[in-house]
Amino acid sequence: MSFFTRKKQQNSSDASLVLASLGGDRDAFCIIVARYQSLLCSVAYSSVGDVKHSEDIAQETFVEAWKKLETLQDPEKLKSWLCGILRFKVSRYRRKAASQPIEGAEDITEGEDHEAGQIGLEESAIREQEQALLWQTLEQIPANYREPLVLFYREHHSVAHVASALDLSEEVVKQRLSRGRKLLEKAMVTFVEDTLAKSAPSLAFTTSVIAAINLASPPVQAATLGAGAAKAGSLLKWTGLVTLLAAFSGVISAFFGVRAGLAQSRTQRERRSVIVLTSLFFIFAIIFVAGMFGFKHLAAQHIVSPTLLAVISQLWVLGFVFSYLWLTMYLLQKTRNLRAQERIFNPDAFTHPADSPSAKQREFKSNASLFGVPLFHFRFGTPEKNDGPVVGWVAGGDRAYGLLFAWGGIAVAPISVGIVAVGGLSIGAVGIGVLGIGTVGIGFVGFGAAALGYKAYASMSAMGWESAFSGGFSIAKDAAIGSYAFAQQVNNEQAADIVQLALFGQGYLWLLGTIAALVIVPAAWHSREVRRRMKR
Repeated sequence: MSFFTRKKQQNSSDASLVLASLGGDRDAFCIIVARYQSLLCSVAYSSVGDVKHSEDIAQETFVEAWKKLETLQDPEKLKSWLCGILRFKVSRYRRKAASQPIEGAEDITEGEDHEAGQIGLEESAIREQEQALLWQTLEQIPANYREPLVLFYREHHSVAHVASALDLSEEVVKQRLSRGRKLLEKAMVTFVEDTLAKSAPSLAFTTSVIAAINLASPPVQAATLGAGAAKAGSLLKWTGLVTLLAAFSGVISAFFGVRAGLAQSRTQRERRSVIVLTSLFFIFAIIFVAGMFGFKHLAAQHIVSPTLLAVISQLWVLGFVFSYLWLTMYLLQKTRNLRAQERIFNPDAFTHPADSPSAKQREFKSNASLFGVPLFHFRFGTPEKNDGPVVGWVAGGDRAYGLLFAWGGIAVAPISVGIVAVGGLSIGAVGIGVLGIGTVGIGFVGFGAAALGYKAYASMSAMGWESAFSGGFSIAKDAAIGSYAFAQQVNNEQAADIVQLALFGQGYLWLLGTIAALVIVPAAWHSREVRRRMKR
């Protein structure tokens, strides 16, 4: 994240920072920690009376908040939500301390030994005596006076800050501070002020929290941002599920494709070609995904500028698209040429009637047609040198053009499924359409591991004209939400409204089921028919 973006986030509202954090932005959550660490440490201290334990409790609170950020229903109430978590942990700590006094004593001793190794036994002992004396004084004051007093001296004597932190009016804070001071013994006033000022949490506290949340999984569901606000985490979960399902659907579909390819093969060279070409598709996909994860890691570690990596990631996406287009065309051409060669050099492998180029088993074309186009047209045998594309209302083959539905290596139809799919609803390794879904989804609306479109939604990289959303790089003209986002509106309520994440609601479950069916069912049916028809 650039210095400019970081400075801008520091002035952002709680809701904006929550939304950014839900997108996986740890820098945004770091700002939340810096904003509320003093409040939480002070409230904890005013309850437990020990600086070390109060900071431990506050740190645990921030870590738990990071893990459970999706449960926050109203980000505008972030402060009270954090305090609620803190008070629960304070209550649990006090119950445990009361029931296990010996363990508590051992913990303090261990803390003393650790601290003594850093600042010396004598200085450690003096400091602990000061803290003990301080707490003996503060413990005599009721909590409703003690909390404002602790905050006041830790927050540079600011009544306004204390009032804001405790959601009280400045007049009430002044009254409680006045009453609190009177309750302190006069001889201890100066001592209390100085010691409290020295015990405020330092930058080391923030560093500890961020180190802890880096080991934890980021939040995966969004908080409700109110009327007109989007549920970003829900879509983050959605895109993760889409990617996972697409990956498994692709693997299953590829398995059936390999079975069909081997059933169509008649020579050792053809069988070896099926395995090699299928492996190339997997290798290209693995390289693409590994590269995208690598770019995000480099950005997270600040090894390379996120802006530069965002540009490189889009070039990487385009490289994958063109490589798959080339590989698909190469596959289709290679298969035809190899079959023609094998018929010349290994004629004995093609003596079965089913292997004749004119064999009925190789294709199915329905007698029924509409507007001169067969209702169904499928190819089951290995395509020959002079075979044209498969055309029908519902079509399936190496090159399939459907007026309604198409499935194949290259599929073109209003609803298309293939390695490269083009149409209205297109699902493939590269899906190009009005709604493009795939490893790379390209269209008016694009979904996938990477997406390009007017509106782009992806798990790793999204580039949209109007809006983009992803768990990694998001680039758009108007609005972007993501760990590394670039647009006019970035990771805020305005961006969420433009991205329109809430538009999908619970419909993603239906869409996931449809995707699975469209990818797996045709592949399984085609594989079964190939093996049945081309059996020798």
